[in-house]
Amino acid sequence: MKIDAQKSEELPPPGAAGWGSDAIAHFLRNTGIPFIALNPGASFRGLHDSLVNNLDAKGPGMLMCLHEEHAVALAHGYAKVTGLPLAVALHSNVGLMHASMAIFNAYCDRVPMLIIGANGPLDAAKRRPWIDWIHTSADQPAIVRNYIKWDDTPTSVNASLESLARAWDVARSAPQGPTYVVLDAEVQETPLSEEPLQPKITVGLAKDQPAASAESVSRAATLLSSAQDPVLLIGRGSKSLEDFQRRILLAEELNARVITDLKAGSNFPTKHPAHVPGPGFFLGERGREALRSADVVLALDWIDVAGTLGQAPTGESQKVISAGLDQMIINGWSKDHQARAEVDVWLPTTGDYAVSQLLDALKVDAGSAGSLKSYSNDQDVQYGGSIPKAGPIQLGQLAHALRSSLAKEKTTLVRLPLGWNGDDWPFWDPLDFLGYDGGGGIGSGPGMTIGAALALKGSDRIAVSVLGDGDYMMGVQALWTAAHDDIPFLAVVANNRSYFNDEVHQEKVARARNRDVSRKGIGQRIDEPAPDLAAMARAQGLEGLGPVSDLADLPDAFDEALRKVKSGRGVVVDVVVSPGYNSDMKAGLVREP
Repeated sequence: MKIDAQKSEELPPPGAAGWGSDAIAHFLRNTGIPFIALNPGASFRGLHDSLVNNLDAKGPGMLMCLHEEHAVALAHGYAKVTGLPLAVALHSNVGLMHASMAIFNAYCDRVPMLIIGANGPLDAAKRRPWIDWIHTSADQPAIVRNYIKWDDTPTSVNASLESLARAWDVARSAPQGPTYVVLDAEVQETPLSEEPLQPKITVGLAKDQPAASAESVSRAATLLSSAQDPVLLIGRGSKSLEDFQRRILLAEELNARVITDLKAGSNFPTKHPAHVPGPGFFLGERGREALRSADVVLALDWIDVAGTLGQAPTGESQKVISAGLDQMIINGWSKDHQARAEVDVWLPTTGDYAVSQLLDALKVDAGSAGSLKSYSNDQDVQYGGSIPKAGPIQLGQLAHALRSSLAKEKTTLVRLPLGWNGDDWPFWDPLDFLGYDGGGGIGSGPGMTIGAALALKGSDRIAVSVLGDGDYMMGVQALWTAAHDDIPFLAVVANNRSYFNDEVHQEKVARARNRDVSRKGIGQRIDEPAPDLAAMARAQGLEGLGPVSDLADLPDAFDEALRKVKSGRGVVVDVVVSPGYNSDMKAGLVREP
């Protein structure tokens, strides 16, 4: 916790309508935001007091975090479940710098978030010696401007309310993303003679969103209706069951094959006959085969259209339709827009709204989506290899054992490691899996797990994450918030005691240079000593089990963990796994030299 020295002078007496920060707190309550995540800091001490002492039980509630990066990651995980932004408060320039990696993740993942920054007094005459000077900066949002949608630094109470209202609108409008408003410390502590007029805002999901032109939709529908072998690339999408069912309806109407991406989550049932087996974080061979034979490809907010199609090159006869809004948010600094895709029709709208527009153009009754067959867990997916009764644990065996223990529960997988085989765990609901973090920022997994678990608290679902040990240790302090606020979850650490992704890279380089491959683990292994990952959870007031290193002990460990989670506890299980990736993953991870 950061504590700045108190001002030597006394605060001015309160105004008849309270303080500037009271009006800002009332705005946050009016948005319906249920929580604000923060790590305490004196630059927003006025707002902190207003949240604690000047609001009723309607909120927003305060979620205390031990690090600013965790606060943003928590809001990110919450938005992945709900599609709605949480508020985050960051302490001046230093808090913003701490949080910058998590903000980049949220930006790349296109999730909404209302981030409130703060500054020391912009009026230099009002600054206390030393501390106010180092915690005040000119153009503070410049630190993150390249990966947020919009920012402002207002200098009055009324201007702050207007800026927050604009940030609220911008964050929720597609393409969604984080916005950032800096509150001057002096503005927060301004006595109010009368209560300012609150901005008129909408709550919940933004009702007005971009749509593709009728002409573009018609051209796309003509290509799709005449296609002999269409393929749908289903990327980012909402967690609405109605949107999920409409995607199924479109695929069935077109008799199309469907490829999904683990980075985007469970946005199509993987047990559906149209689904191409082998979903992963990288395009697998069966996906490449499907694309090579496709005459029309419809990409629905797909991450990296050009890079994906480039892995399965075809002639110019293949037509490509791309629905998405990345072109409306890209800038010259971040290259998260990927390579430029050459498309025949661009539908400038969300993937989900493009589906609705295409169904209308094809004269398909979208209301029939509600009667579609449920592609549920009606048949088991067998683990691809033989499963011994004991011995070292492979990642696929971990997946099989975990799925067996959770077979009777409704779960939401929040995070999976890069080596995960998508065929090991079928998805049949939009909330079965939330996808990756957007920016590849290691350390986000624990915070996003807690945010998603918060959104699912009180529902019929259990939040479950399978985390890498590097990701876990970088973000482990995020788990304290779950202990403090009684948020149940299950985190399984697939602990290969290495930054194994980089071992793969080092092996490739060593082989290309004809050097000693056996030395690839130097500077990569998290061992000698091996950290006690379960103890890190217990030290923060959670349940910690393991390390489990023998396959024979894994079912009992998972069964015990489930009992504790169902009793309302947060649980971490440390499972020591043998390093390794499946072949499709390894092929996609590192280019051959």
